[in-house]
Formats: sequence, C-alpha cells, structure tokens
Amino acid sequence: MMLSTRGSNLLGVGNYNQALILDLIRRSPDGMSRVELAEKTGLSAQTLTNVTRRLTAEGFIAEAGKVGTGPGKPRTMLALEPSARFAIGVHLDPAVTTVVLLDLAGRIVQHREIQPTGASSRRQLQAISAVAGDLVDSLPDPTRVLGVGIAAPGPLDTDAGLLLNPPLLPEWSDTPLREELAMTTGLPALLEKDVIAAMVGELWVTPAGDLGDALFFYYGAGAGVGLSLDSTPLRGASSNAGDIAHLIVDPDGPACGCGARGCLGVSLEPATLLSEAGLRSARETTPRDPRAALDELCLRALEGEPQPVAALTRAAARIARALVQLDNLLDLTDAVLGGPVWARLSPFLRPAVADALPRTGGMTTVRPLTLRESRLGTDVAAVGAACLVLDGAFTARPSHLLITD
Repeated sequence: MMLSTRGSNLLGVGNYNQALILDLIRRSPDGMSRVELAEKTGLSAQTLTNVTRRLTAEGFIAEAGKVGTGPGKPRTMLALEPSARFAIGVHLDPAVTTVVLLDLAGRIVQHREIQPTGASSRRQLQAISAVAGDLVDSLPDPTRVLGVGIAAPGPLDTDAGLLLNPPLLPEWSDTPLREELAMTTGLPALLEKDVIAAMVGELWVTPAGDLGDALFFYYGAGAGVGLSLDSTPLRGASSNAGDIAHLIVDPDGPACGCGARGCLGVSLEPATLLSEAGLRSARETTPRDPRAALDELCLRALEGEPQPVAALTRAAARIARALVQLDNLLDLTDAVLGGPVWARLSPFLRPAVADALPRTGGMTTVRPLTLRESRLGTDVAAVGAACLVLDGAFTARPSHLLITD
C-alpha cells in the first residue's frame, strides 16, 4: 500500500467526526448517550454537541428517551433514524437476480427476485432497472435513495464497470453494466465483486470492533473469499481479490480444468456435491440452478443417508483445509461463512466444518480461528451491494480525512 502524501483540513476532520459519531450510534441497537460517545471518541463536549445537533437537523438521528444510570441527571439517548437514507442492491447470480431496498440500519425494506429467462444482458438490464425504479417509487421521499450497488461474479473491470468473461454468466461479458444501470435508474451506480460485497455487508451490520482481520467465505455458484484487514475491505490492485478457486484442498479430489486435482472451486461445485452424493439426475437437470437439488441433498444428509453424509462431510473437510491455508497466510481472527449455497447446506455443513477445522493439519497460527455464520442469509451479496453505497457515504475511515482534488 502506497503511503499518501495528501493532507487534511477542517472540513475533512469535521466530516470524519460526523461519520464516526453516526457510525457508533448506528451500531448501537439501544442508542448512545453523549457521555458514552465522548468516552469512545475522546471528542470534547462542545464538538459532540455540534455534531449531534447537525445529525439531528439532517434527520439521521433523534432523541430516544432518557436512561438513568445511578445518581445524577438521566442521560439522553440518541438513536438512528433508519429511514433517513436508503440504497438499492443488485446481485447477479446464475440461479436468480436479487434486488433489495436497504435502509440505513442495513435492514431489507423490500426484496424482489428476477428469474433467469435466457434473455440478452440488455433485456435483463431493463428488467433490473424496472424493479429498481419500482422500489424507489415505493418510498414517500425517493430522493433519500443514495444509489445502486451491483454485486457480480468476477473477474471484473471496476474502472470500466464491466464483467470480464464470467464463466457462469457469459451473456454479461463486456456489457457496460454500471454505466447503463446508472443511466436507466438515474442513480449513482457501483460495481463490486460478489465476495467483496458480502464482506462489506457483513461489516456494515456487525457491532463495531467485532470483525477486524477477517475473511468471508462465500459459497454460491462458486467459492471465494472477501477479506477485511483492520475492519477495512481488501480489494486488491484490480478489485478482484478473493479468487481461491485453484487452492488445492483435496489431492484425490475431482480433476480441474487447470490440470490439477482437488482445486477448491471444482471440489465444491454443486454438480460435484450432487454427483458424489449419488444425485446425478438432479445434477443433470439443474446446471445453473441447483437450489432444489441442494435442499434435497441437505435433507438426506440430515436424515443420515450414507452417501449424502459422506459427500457433505468431504465438502466440510475441503472448506476447513481452505480456511487453514488462508489463516496461515493472513493470521486472521474470524471466518464468516455465508452465501446462497452455504445458506442451503449450513444445517449440515456448519457443525461439520466446526468439527473438521481443529482436526485439519498444518495450522501454524497461535490463536484459534473463530467461525461465524453470516447474519445476512441467502441475500448476503445483494445486501452487501446496497451496503457499498451506504459504506461509501457514511463509514468513517482515515482515508476520508485526505484532501481530494
């Protein structure tokens, strides 16, 4: 990372303090008092008064009653106004396109799904834009919608706003997705890799400080990781960080197109799991949308059928081996597990991965890796896409202090 030579000014400091205070209040379900804010931030009483007054005037926070904590004057609690701002999130996935309207608290206000039809990317964009427009129009004040975020499988060209030959979404290759969605919705648009969006979403809804150096193991049509170092998403030089498809997790596993055996991507493909579980007919009839077949696989495993149990136990061991290798490389504190396929298989996989992790050889870190399940369920990438907009507008980061051109 290159050290910036840009300075700051009073406006930058003021905006940073305002974002910091809003972030602390947003992450506190019961609100916070000015006394608590002073203790956490070290800001003076006058600065806190000025900032909270400004946030109240702009509709971001409101007084939420008084709380007595012993002798002395009761403290006035300040709470978030979730409807102060909204964002739209779109997740492009081979099985279904998900569109959500998210409030400032990170809660889904409205949820829509667009089923794949085999139409061109332009026709699909028209459908997405129409749904996004309906969500905006459903609000009493549409101007409170800040923008639309798009999460999609990589690789991406985020500078140009394009998907670059995505294997499972070939019809979207080289489509000016970000530009056209911004034009048709009239909203600023952001494009992000789905695994990175998932990490951004998880950071947005997690209490302050609970996720520092962490990864999000995203299990959907493919497997990848979103990374967070010191609570800041790590995107990489081209914003394509997190591709772990060719991490070898099972030397005796299935052959991969790269020439190796047991790469994580091919080893965790839904088609591989269904085949190893003996559900070949389901694999053959659902190449892009294996959701029903995966539900059946998980149910059979939970009922104790030997072949489905063996297939998912093997998948859990492969995931655990990937987590160990990533933890050795990055020395992490937490691994969040989520994504559309994970959410369907988690009743079996969650305890199986937790059991396999400490028995996986080769771990060199001095502290155990804490496993968490995503708070965001099957919609994590769509929610994360909307959180990209909110995060860019409201998260306090030191880089926001720098003077911009």
